[in-house]
Amino acid sequence: MDEERLRDFMVADLADLARTRMPFGKFGPAHFPPRGVPLYDLPVEYLAWFARKDCFPQGRLGELLRMVHQMKVDGLDEIFDPLRRRAGGRTVLRPPKRQGNIHFE
Repeated sequence: MDEERLRDFMVADLADLARTRMPFGKFGPAHFPPRGVPLYDLPVEYLAWFARKDCFPQGRLGELLRMVHQMKVDGLDEIFDPLRRRAGGRTVLRPPKRQGNIHFE
């Protein structure tokens, strides 16, 4: 019975991770419209900043960010690949390179 409950919790956590996006900050909707970056695509360095300062947000968002951080630190980033495929691929976090010739005078 305990294994079934644990599996159900893990399935619920992954479902929440699949649909939750960063609601604020550098990777929020202001910089990545319209909804922000999916939590599973946040850089580990960004998540480590929250961990270092021990300032994860309160509530479910903080729990999910902690989970993603721990998974990435443990080298389990590939667990998110099915979620990425379903969403159309990994979120591009860098601005596109400028096209054309750049002349320095």
